[in-house]
Amino acid sequence: MNTVRFATAGAVSALIFAAAHPAMAQQSAPAPVADAAQRGVLIFTPDFFADQRPNTAHDMVNRVPGFSTQDGDGSRGFEGAVGNILINGARPASKNDTGSSVLSRTLASQVERIELIRGGAPGIDMQGYAVVVNVILKRENTRQSVLSMNATLFNGGPDLFGGSYQFSARDGDRTWGFTLSDGISSDDGNGVGRVRRIDGAGAVLRDEALRTEGYGGSNGLRGNYSSPFMGGKLDLTGRIGRGDWHNVTEQMAPDILRYSTYDNENINGEVGVVFTRPMAQGVTLETRFIHTAADFDNTSLSNGFIGATVSPEQVFTAEGLESETILRALTRWEHSPKVTLETGGEIAYNLLDVTQAFSVDGTAIPLPSATVKVEETRGEVFGRGTWRIHPDLTLEGGVRIEASNIRQSGDASQEKSFVFAKPRLLATWTPIPSHQIRLRIEREVGQLDFGDFAASADLDSETLYGGNVDLEPESRWIGEITYERRFWGEGVFSVGYRRDTVSNYIDVIPLKDGLSATGNIGDGWYEQFSVNLVIPADRIGFTGGRFSFRNNWIDTEVTDPTTGLKRSVTGLRESQPNFTVTQDIASWNIQWGATILTRLGQTTHNPDFTSSWRAGGDYFQAYVEYKPKPDLTVRVQLTDWDDFNFTRIGYANRTTRPVAYVETRSVNPRTFWNVSLRKTF
Repeated sequence: MNTVRFATAGAVSALIFAAAHPAMAQQSAPAPVADAAQRGVLIFTPDFFADQRPNTAHDMVNRVPGFSTQDGDGSRGFEGAVGNILINGARPASKNDTGSSVLSRTLASQVERIELIRGGAPGIDMQGYAVVVNVILKRENTRQSVLSMNATLFNGGPDLFGGSYQFSARDGDRTWGFTLSDGISSDDGNGVGRVRRIDGAGAVLRDEALRTEGYGGSNGLRGNYSSPFMGGKLDLTGRIGRGDWHNVTEQMAPDILRYSTYDNENINGEVGVVFTRPMAQGVTLETRFIHTAADFDNTSLSNGFIGATVSPEQVFTAEGLESETILRALTRWEHSPKVTLETGGEIAYNLLDVTQAFSVDGTAIPLPSATVKVEETRGEVFGRGTWRIHPDLTLEGGVRIEASNIRQSGDASQEKSFVFAKPRLLATWTPIPSHQIRLRIEREVGQLDFGDFAASADLDSETLYGGNVDLEPESRWIGEITYERRFWGEGVFSVGYRRDTVSNYIDVIPLKDGLSATGNIGDGWYEQFSVNLVIPADRIGFTGGRFSFRNNWIDTEVTDPTTGLKRSVTGLRESQPNFTVTQDIASWNIQWGATILTRLGQTTHNPDFTSSWRAGGDYFQAYVEYKPKPDLTVRVQLTDWDDFNFTRIGYANRTTRPVAYVETRSVNPRTFWNVSLRKTF
């Protein structure tokens, strides 16, 4: 806590000192250019990033001061579910081919400029974000290939290896390319530790060694094509691939073994089509078609022994199909240089068809909603406008009307329909250069997770969840204000406050027969205070360096459905301070950086237990990137963090909730290295 306080105080003091001594604000990099017609738009040209020698357009975007990449929340539909990155004024053809993915396979040399748009701009679909970036690419004819190889090396294993090959080309207004990838993924909590469980009287029930491993990967082929077509532009993308994830947990003591595994295998594919065409002077029509599908097979297993007694083997399986199909159209009218109007709509069909089973020593155990087919048909119409009242002031307003019908069949039948109006107002005021205030008032409506309609299991924690056919979407009214101050070229200080009034909060509710499920627990509120600070360090003698700090302090309140008492929302990180230092050493062709995350942790509430995890120390990550040649990059990254401690308090019953046991798990995560090599041809 003292580290956080001192570091925050030091960073804020540096900012105040800089503001009080403007003569010291010599810029180490060219300052972004403000759009004369709209101060809310800042333009970054390639020379701004020259000292960093970026490989890709994504590297450049990551260094745009005050911007944080968001690739969307993965919710169903397109409107409101995509990210805050645009390429040449538009989002990628597929919702799952995110902006960061496209930019990661786009060379930095192809970037003409990057526009940081705060509050709206002509022809830009903000998709509900207050800030977006628009990456403008050059129209030079090119041919390029990029070969990448990477490895994740854990102290004590397992070691994972992957790579990719990508080709892209441009010939005038026509572009095409493909990516062949062998991806890897792992759990940064892999490690060893100890589990100790005591009963309500303090007697030791378990004292066992612990090992946990999580790892997986994916293989895929993606193709992209773009060309003039019928007086407009056609963008196509498609992907087919497979993925897997494996998790193993062991608890061991003399003559004791508790063993659990989780395995996922899936085959997935997608196709996206976007057609954009001018219809009249200042009027553009954009249509999209997106289809994604995945076939999955999941298995959870638990077994072991205690002395000569073999524990009954528990097996939970789930297999099925999930898909989404979206058709969307939007008409944009540039009524004048100051006014842009948009209207459109989309319709989507979503499907989850899953069959699940649970058995103990081969004997089937009935589950509520074990076989489920969930279908959603959802339509949305919207209208919005952006009014640039003055170069200093922009207003964006609009409303979306959403209607949906969700049908469930299988072990339980249910059908529900919902209609929601979602208004939005965003005001962006830049009273003087480098100072901006943003105000947002909006109603957001969440989407139901189809998986919550079906049963599930977490055998490692000895928990079964039933499906819930009575779920309703969570909705919230949001009020938010943000102040932003830019200084020293790369320097940014922003502070924000947000307050949500929430209806139908989604959390965990009790069911009959000792089961639990995801469900609505009533109304509540959410409060957030945010700080983001970036300080270029050249003026203090740290050439090419910069310091940054960011954090969200979050507070929530809901009523627990089991106890009737007020508490916070399940699974929310109330604070996670992030301290980062980076430096570009151009003469050595090196860039390095280090990040510390402090006070990691969160709490989960369940009718039968309360669990929480807290990091015993800081999460530390450092990297060095070396570019011996412009077309060759070697990067080495180290991740290391102290023990994290898991505490679970189990209750003997749901009425009086006497403590049945307290279990503590302490895991020492393995230090691991990421090594990557990138070569451009």
